[in-house]
Amino acid sequence: MTDVNFKNQSDRIPSPDEKARFGGPAQEPDELPYDLIELLFFAYRDFTSDPDDVLAQFDFGRAHHRVLHFVDRNPGIKVTDLLNILRITKQSLGRVLKQLVDQDFIEQRPGPLDRRQRLLFTTGKGHDLAVRLSRLQTKRLERATMDLPDGAADAVRQFLFQMIDPDARPDVAKLVRLPSQP
Repeated sequence: MTDVNFKNQSDRIPSPDEKARFGGPAQEPDELPYDLIELLFFAYRDFTSDPDDVLAQFDFGRAHHRVLHFVDRNPGIKVTDLLNILRITKQSLGRVLKQLVDQDFIEQRPGPLDRRQRLLFTTGKGHDLAVRLSRLQTKRLERATMDLPDGAADAVRQFLFQMIDPDARPDVAKLVRLPSQP
């Protein structure tokens, strides 16, 4: 079989497969956006990989990370509100919370008016771990946005916000502390 060499690579017309792999349209307009689906998958995989390595040292997983993150960002959050944010079962949250409380990362306190309420707070140890994990993810975000044009990070924020179910956006905007969204 003969190799075909092009004198000037810019004169060469890429195949549809090459276009899909190297930045061209990944599909015809009527097809599914597999490129976006897969990019989101790989971005999430790598975004969570750095914290995963740290969490493994404590025998924790991503559920622990999410609980720790939202409790640290929302001191005194009610267990019921955390369940609504994470959309996990009471049993799953109970298992994760027990481990975080037993290992002194999270503290539970009764509500001031209703003692049946459980309010969650990170301990000093829990806060330190939450910040450590967030710093790892911040470094990845900084690397990803460093070479983008000015304002691109805002476009990424808007894109991610639009991915959220419309009926959940107002609550998420408050939780994430975003300015009013359209």
